[in-house]
Amino acid sequence: MNRIISLLAGASLIALGSLATAADGGATAEQATDMVKKGVAFIKANGKDKGYAEITSKTSQFKFQDLYLVVYGLDGTVHAHGANEKMVGRNLIDLKDVDGKAFVRERVELGKSKNTFWQDYKFTNPESKKIEPKTMYCERLEDTVVCGGIYK
Repeated sequence: MNRIISLLAGASLIALGSLATAADGGATAEQATDMVKKGVAFIKANGKDKGYAEITSKTSQFKFQDLYLVVYGLDGTVHAHGANEKMVGRNLIDLKDVDGKAFVRERVELGKSKNTFWQDYKFTNPESKKIEPKTMYCERLEDTVVCGGIYK
């Protein structure tokens, strides 16, 4: 009986930890995956022009806390960016994180060989304005990758 209570208490603490992260402004991996899937479906249903405009919009439905979508062409060109519209149209293939990781190059290479994937790198959190470890969930859509990431 005591062991069951201990296991339940441990599970409750884990659940509370997940809730605390979300309450503190951090989206979850499940939310990132769901948002990417919804973004891909929106682009398929409405076309690239409308889809990219919606993702980039300041009032986009594809923004939640520190989670937003980005769309990269497989050449590294940004087609949509939920946190910084100035990135749209720029080729960021050689962009590196603070550790020197060419994360855009890696992302598009992964997109050429996998339909879905997670990718780790470091990036500036739009809420804290600090460079933090980030993991990005991506899905290939034709000649692009649609991605949404969470900060760890």
